[in-house]
Amino acid sequence: MKGLEEARKFYETVGKDMIAREFPEYEGRIAVGLVGHGSECFGFDDDISRDHDFETGFSMWLTREDEEKIGFKLTRAYDKLKAEYNGTELTHTSVIGANSQGVARIGDFYRRYTGREGAPEDWRDWLYTESSYFAEATNGEVFCDDLGEFSAVRNMILTGMPEDVRLKKIAARCVRMAQTGQYNYARALAHGEDGAAVLALDDFVRNAVEIIFLLNKKHCPYYKWMFKAMKSLDKLADLCAPLEFLLTADNDAQGKKVKKEIVEDVCLAIANELREQGLSDAKESYLEPHGFSVQKRIKTAEIRNLHILVG
Repeated sequence: MKGLEEARKFYETVGKDMIAREFPEYEGRIAVGLVGHGSECFGFDDDISRDHDFETGFSMWLTREDEEKIGFKLTRAYDKLKAEYNGTELTHTSVIGANSQGVARIGDFYRRYTGREGAPEDWRDWLYTESSYFAEATNGEVFCDDLGEFSAVRNMILTGMPEDVRLKKIAARCVRMAQTGQYNYARALAHGEDGAAVLALDDFVRNAVEIIFLLNKKHCPYYKWMFKAMKSLDKLADLCAPLEFLLTADNDAQGKKVKKEIVEDVCLAIANELREQGLSDAKESYLEPHGFSVQKRIKTAEIRNLHILVG
């Protein structure tokens, strides 16, 4: 059973009754679910995942006022319940492994990812915050949220990115892909700099995956889960295998030849999608002109006038 399933079962089996019994006045004010850091929050956990930073449990999010009144008592009640429940004991091996469970203020939870007690409020926050933070802030499941405050922030992060920011990020990645994959990969090979060529491919792949998420209007998780999450996207998910091939295949003479062809195929697919979505009117498959074409569509002058690679 996946961690998310175990968390829901734990909550529905005994957690819901504990809240109703011990905190009846707050039953409709406590948001419950499992969201945040960890493979189980993405639904990507397996048997290997359980060797570190894993336990069966769920999260409860409170407003600042409610946390001041019942936060300590609710934490004690949850810890007691967890000790009695037939779950999995936590095993720590990483000092940066962050547990996503227990009691927290709504504002404190979101501050970890956005730097404020809610969704980004300024286009700069949307532009300069790593997409992986937004992905972690909105993954998993919310089992119960009658009050709606936790889910309101969640939905804003999921859908609230300004279109001009999305376009800026897409434009920057077009140019980066052109420079690294379509230009510098071949040039590095011609110079006999195989190491530099592989680094160029790595940067190309990262930007390709990120632009595919942007074209799907989704937040891209950090590198460990990029490919796994990409496979479930509606658009361009079929590029996952060729992009993985660029990183994992042999770099012998035949491999280099095939990789050059794959880079061009990937860029052509992305160029076609840009035109399909009405984001670019550039005709070629070389992505740099597409980047500038996308940037011209940005309505906010302050964003449009940023350097093409910003984003």
